[in-house]
Amino acid sequence: MTYSNLTEKSLEELKALLKEKKVLLFELKTKLKTMQLTDTSELKVAKKDIAQIQTAITAACAN
Repeated sequence: MTYSNLTEKSLEELKALLKEKKVLLFELKTKLKTMQLTDTSELKVAKKDIAQIQTAITAACAN
């Protein structure tokens, strides 16, 4: 996911995507605590995606 792709989406789409990514992050953290997560770099990617979506939402609200 790139930031330029996010700027093309509407505010409602961004909010839905943010909610989806937060659920994914919760699931990844749960798997990590129960020793089921093998690739811990997925956590970093999920956090980065959430930050990019939040930045796009802020930029969309500012316009």
